[in-house]
Amino acid sequence: MEAHRRTPGSQTSLREANRGRIVDAVKKYGGLSQIELAGLTGLSPATVSNIVKELSGAGVLTTAPGTRSGRRAQNVTLAHALGLVAGVHYSTRHLRIAVSDASYTVVAETHMPLAKDHRADSELDRLTLLLADMLESAGAGMLDLLAVGVALPAPVDQRTGTVARRGILRGWDGVEVADVLQRSLKRPVFVDTDANAAALGELRMGAARGKNDVVYVDVGDRIGAGLVLGGRVYSGHGGMAGELGHTVIQEDGPPCECGNRGCVQAIAGGNALIQKLQTGNRGLKLQDVIVRAMAGDSDAIRAIADAGTAIGVATANLSNLLDPERIVIGGELGRAGELLLGPMRREVERAVLAGTRFAPEIVQSQLGQNASAMGAMAMAVDRVSLNADETQIATSQIATTQIATTQIAAEEHRE
Repeated sequence: MEAHRRTPGSQTSLREANRGRIVDAVKKYGGLSQIELAGLTGLSPATVSNIVKELSGAGVLTTAPGTRSGRRAQNVTLAHALGLVAGVHYSTRHLRIAVSDASYTVVAETHMPLAKDHRADSELDRLTLLLADMLESAGAGMLDLLAVGVALPAPVDQRTGTVARRGILRGWDGVEVADVLQRSLKRPVFVDTDANAAALGELRMGAARGKNDVVYVDVGDRIGAGLVLGGRVYSGHGGMAGELGHTVIQEDGPPCECGNRGCVQAIAGGNALIQKLQTGNRGLKLQDVIVRAMAGDSDAIRAIADAGTAIGVATANLSNLLDPERIVIGGELGRAGELLLGPMRREVERAVLAGTRFAPEIVQSQLGQNASAMGAMAMAVDRVSLNADETQIATSQIATTQIATTQIAAEEHRE
């Protein structure tokens, strides 16, 4: 394989690198003139002009006349002739937004922290403003937005678009997220759990590509799973499928927010890890635990390993039910890598009935913290494509009916 790679100094690889620098600059800063692109990338104006012309012809970039400092200029943006979609991920502490075209080329993205007890009303209002700004930076407007996918850190009732169980995501209970956003954005909005969205993201763009039966395990403050069965995300009858964190693995164990005792989330979730290590470390965060473990702290390493074992027990039970080909580990704690995956892998291989030969492969997420936002984006693309297909079918059926009616009328006229 190595023999087929282009050498770093070749003209081809250099040109590819220059193309990448230009596309990255346009993604990051939105519409730019060719002179601004030259300044940001360090490339000559002639090189920028040639590459922009080439990428415009390929449909990657688009140019339009504009002005900069009172002078005429060619404004360069990413091409989005087919329209744009947005993927939104509200986690317990962060908001991530990505805007892309239908081929998943991201044209704008942002990330910001959220207050611990953020409320739906203020955050959904803020999302509307942020999307308008992001679209403008990409040289687009709200009319270019085809649909929005939203991922929430809680089970979602697919019939109503609300959080399916009260108390899990405080400040969001009873809020019909899709309806609220559709009224403000005037665009279709689709809502699902963050684990389901992340599973779809990894299926399309990450570690689950090419696989039909996959489990995505999201490990952070809460623990959830996205199930891919037969190449499609499975949500269950009421949208509650994949609540791996509320699998009881220890009878009479610690109390869980769901009201049960001994759930894997109460034993191995982010809050449980922090409580184990917090003595003398007030204000400790999950990322601090990971950093300490990576630096060799034995207590942090042991806490993550114990969490991996507990999650492995629940994952092994799930594997015996579904027999997945691959298990993808994501979420904030997934960044611990083999410190978490190693104990999980040992527990799964020990407990699955299929034995080590057919045990599911356990791998780290490729999309990382962006998995749910990217998956929400893919969800929007899928729904738009489905609606377009349904419209095309309906139009075809109408046309067929019209033809048949015309033929009948003609026959009756001849008679």
